[in-house]
Amino acid sequence: MKYILLTCLICVATSAFAQKVDYDKKLKELGIELFTPSKPMANYVKAVRSGNLLFLAGHGPTKADGSNITGKVGADLTTEQGYEAARQTAISILSTLKGELGDLNKVKRVVKVLGMVNCTDTFIDQPKVINGFSDLMVAVFGEKGKHARSAVGMNALPSNIAVEIEIIVEVE
Repeated sequence: MKYILLTCLICVATSAFAQKVDYDKKLKELGIELFTPSKPMANYVKAVRSGNLLFLAGHGPTKADGSNITGKVGADLTTEQGYEAARQTAISILSTLKGELGDLNKVKRVVKVLGMVNCTDTFIDQPKVINGFSDLMVAVFGEKGKHARSAVGMNALPSNIAVEIEIIVEVE
């Protein structure tokens, strides 16, 4: 009985160590550099924590220099360019997460994503665009990055940004 209990404790401890990921190293491997998040543009905050959930305000495809990827997918941008804009939005959100939490290891799970695509009325591939975000979340967090998601088209987004994404994250 003692042997079984000791074996179980070793398995739990080994599993806990095995799950510990150095997200800074992971980001470096992926060629991603996080940046200091910009201040909100109006009377709101970038993140609100309620219990173990962190709700992030909508983020756009902001680059480290403060510029945004702009344009309407289906007119100004291709689906592939929209995908890259969604990926850049993921980097912006990761930057905010790191700023809020201090350490991405505090992320237990990406729970829910709402992806909005600035697109033409006839554009129908919003999920392909928002995959740019989802693919990066899974590349960084693995299984913890898989999430429930909505991907919708909008006739306009603030400052003509190509995509806007908001998320809910479970944290420690």
